[in-house]
Amino acid sequence: AYDDAIKAPRPGVLIVHEWKGLGSYAKARAEQLARLGYVAFALDMYGKGIRPKTSEQASAEAGKYYKDVPLMRARAQTGLDILKTQQLVDSSKIAVIGYCFGGKTALELARSGARVAGVVSFHGTLSTPNPDDAKNIRGKVLVCHGGADPYVPADQVKAFEDEMATGNVDWQVNVYGGAVHSFTNPESGNDPTTGAAYNANADKRSWQAMLSFFDEIFE
Repeated sequence: AYDDAIKAPRPGVLIVHEWKGLGSYAKARAEQLARLGYVAFALDMYGKGIRPKTSEQASAEAGKYYKDVPLMRARAQTGLDILKTQQLVDSSKIAVIGYCFGGKTALELARSGARVAGVVSFHGTLSTPNPDDAKNIRGKVLVCHGGADPYVPADQVKAFEDEMATGNVDWQVNVYGGAVHSFTNPESGNDPTTGAAYNANADKRSWQAMLSFFDEIFE
């Protein structure tokens, strides 16, 4: 997605979807970023026609990548390569953002040593099988995390912070009080007791944090 009224090269943003695959949510975020002047590419990690319908199916599909991090990184790198070849993209100014499963993927792409200016994880898993890979991270890191997320508990956040510090990464973690998993997506419903629910304040604040982060890394 991009604004074709703008002719000059501009920063590109790679978007990685949630665990149910590429759908309307990631595409809407791409269009939102395009209206702000970026070239946005919502990649499909799973492949054509693979669209889990239930949480069980989504868990099984996402699990293939959680169990095979090199595969996760390779798929994301392919998407990154495609974005960089677009004529309107300034390939020296690339960010990767992801939601839930996509947040984990964005971080793993950074840990692989991908040449990106920065990555943003929204309510993503923060653990990794090899924390030493943090030393490979070339860009800056922003994590937007729900303070009440039952799927990414405090000990995982602490381990991530230690990993980033040990790897000498330029990182930040924004924690949104009361927000649970999937807080940016209205399709998650409004019942935080389920562990995943939309939180309008956290959604707005994390989006603004990302835009400020982009201003910094793309200057």
